Amino acid sequence: MPALEALLASRHEVVAVLTRPDAPAGRGRRLARSPVGEVAEAHSIEVLTPPRPSEPEFQARLAELAADLVPVVAYGALIPKSALEIPKHGWINLHFSLLPAWRGAAPVQHALLHGDELTGAAVFQIEQGLDTGPVFGTLTEPIRPTDTAGALLDRLAVAGAALLVASVDAIGSGVATPVPQPAEGVSLAPKITVEDAHVSWAAPAFAVDRRIRACTPAPGAWTTFRGDRLKLGPVRPVANVTDLAPGALRVERKQVLVGTATSAVELGEVQPHGKRPMRAPDWARGVRPADGEVLG
Repeated sequence: MPALEALLASRHEVVAVLTRPDAPAGRGRRLARSPVGEVAEAHSIEVLTPPRPSEPEFQARLAELAADLVPVVAYGALIPKSALEIPKHGWINLHFSLLPAWRGAAPVQHALLHGDELTGAAVFQIEQGLDTGPVFGTLTEPIRPTDTAGALLDRLAVAGAALLVASVDAIGSGVATPVPQPAEGVSLAPKITVEDAHVSWAAPAFAVDRRIRACTPAPGAWTTFRGDRLKLGPVRPVANVTDLAPGALRVERKQVLVGTATSAVELGEVQPHGKRPMRAPDWARGVRPADGEVLG
């Protein structure tokens, strides 16, 4: 969203917006535009929603629009060569990592999961490979100790929007100099699945903390309690509590602790199945876990 808004505020003309097809939303499950599509419609801009960018009708319309360049952000579909060749300057992508690190669908989540201290964003030329094209520009962003994937992505989206406009400016002015990605330092960031978000209390506290933050807000970290799924918000490692077995609970007056392979973590917000999120002490007052009863 910040990228589209930045392009709309720039000197460039946005002739159309490409987004996912309308999808069911809300209680009534009525078809609804994506947020990007809604912004485009609010500016009276044509919205293109092909099921796949390989659709002949979409490619014909793209050719009719005679766009010079197609910038994309988190589009989530591979662009075929036939579509890449239509615009004069091809397609470029704003990607939220320092390429060639974390190529793929979930770069922010994997940076958090693996304990990176620094990440960033890159604008690159889309080609047939997975995020392999030459890079027009980058920016760096430190990862804070309490960052969730959502918070980090929000910061990168805003900073990256300015980087994207600067790259479009350079391409439009004929002064862009894309740099090939190095062959070293390649890592892959596949989509994070619900199973990836399952917390193992047998892991060290730092790994539990990273996994939960990497999966917040989506797909949402989880464990089980008395056979039901329990969603987990970010936790706080408690280094001086080392006597709890992995997964074992200890309920105190103002906090709920869980053991890991190293030290305990303090639960933050939890969400029992079918209920709203709540503070862990409030949850514990309702379910009354026995001391030492386990999660997972």
